[in-house]
Amino acid sequence: MTASAHSFGALHQQPEPLLLINIWDPASAVLAQQQGAKALGTSSAALAWSLGYADGQQLPVAELLAAVQRILRVIQLPFTVDIEQGYSDDPTQVAQLVVQLAELGVAGINIEDGTAEPQLLCAKIRACRALLEGRALFINARTDVYLAQLVAEADAVTECIRRLELYKEAGADGAFVPCLTDLAVAKQLSQHSSLPLNLMGWPEGATVEDLTETGVKRISAGPALFLRSYQAYLQAVLSFLQQSPLTDKELNYADLNHLFS
Repeated sequence: MTASAHSFGALHQQPEPLLLINIWDPASAVLAQQQGAKALGTSSAALAWSLGYADGQQLPVAELLAAVQRILRVIQLPFTVDIEQGYSDDPTQVAQLVVQLAELGVAGINIEDGTAEPQLLCAKIRACRALLEGRALFINARTDVYLAQLVAEADAVTECIRRLELYKEAGADGAFVPCLTDLAVAKQLSQHSSLPLNLMGWPEGATVEDLTETGVKRISAGPALFLRSYQAYLQAVLSFLQQSPLTDKELNYADLNHLFS
């Protein structure tokens, strides 16, 4: 476990960004591993949907732990798990879950602030570090400043910098800013924070070289790979049933999440 966590951390210190493949079950995990992925991570939405639950902390913790065990059984890569807001507002309960995941063998976690005050996430991170008692685990602190539009656009960069500094002081190893697509802003964040910066999805038109120059250290896909996979499955089902082929109707996060709500 410790070696995997250290290896995972080292992947965030390379010049080029880590391309983290988001998976949701053993089949998606082994296929990504076979294709040369360097590390794997769950998408909370994709994992929840694959188990019949909506995203948004609806997945029972027992289901999460069982799914993680099944995935770990078939992979040899560093593996990080998205635990949303830790499935609790109680920092001690969050820390207990994180220790369970570490004992299973995960290399890291994502944990987010959502719409709560940043002090709550700080308390959760500190509780995790205390209960881990020095064991290595990569804690990627996600701020939803852009995703949830927590502040006015003009204040977003300053607010991100403020929150990331708080999360670093609490013990975070990485910074995750979903829905940030402006590379100039990403460069500002990477220059103001020593935490490796993680974006979700490729900014339009960006190359690996662009991301490297910007200072981005990790790119993940979120639920996009799940949506593309099940778009293909939906097309195959329609074809099998000899219905009209899909035209412009595509699966999206909101529609799919509604199916499980």
